[in-house]
Amino acid sequence: MLKKYSVLIGTLCSVILLLIATSLYPGGSFSDKNTVGFDWTKNFISNLFAPIALNGSPNPSRNWASAGMIFLSVSLALFFIDFSTKIPLKGASKVIKYWGAGSAICTFLIATPWHDIMVTIASTMFLLAFFYITVFVLKSRLPLFKFLCIICLLIFYYTLYLYGAGDFALLPIMQKITFASAIGVILLLQHFTQKEDFQHLISS
Repeated sequence: MLKKYSVLIGTLCSVILLLIATSLYPGGSFSDKNTVGFDWTKNFISNLFAPIALNGSPNPSRNWASAGMIFLSVSLALFFIDFSTKIPLKGASKVIKYWGAGSAICTFLIATPWHDIMVTIASTMFLLAFFYITVFVLKSRLPLFKFLCIICLLIFYYTLYLYGAGDFALLPIMQKITFASAIGVILLLQHFTQKEDFQHLISS
């Protein structure tokens, strides 16, 4: 039972720890150093990882946020490894497994001083693995998941566009929307798809 729900349990632990971290964040954002606490419309999740908050105070949220990222990374890796076993084509299965698990490792490293480069690497690896998943979902008989995967990818791409364009006004909000949509779709794929949903693709 623990193995069956490991991705869900790990994700819930991650979310709880990150929420605790946001409640402990002293304050300060890139747009206003004098804000108090964590502002969901102005602060980035990465603000929680710094030893010193943007308002200059010691940051007690750091350890909680780092622990949350460990649980998130492990959960993502478990998802991609498990979902890859549902795909009957070995080449595609390996891409989902290894690139997905690789993105999970890089996701944890976002909490380190290598943040900027890890965002790029983790996003690229995640999108490649998730794109493969989306292709097989589109070939399946899962109409709701077809819609959800496409929407998730579009949200992710738009957020990366904002990041690349340096639009930091909307980016903090889109970061949370991207996080929520990706985690939501991953949990649904984990618990409501089966190997049988993709077996017909062997002969197609």
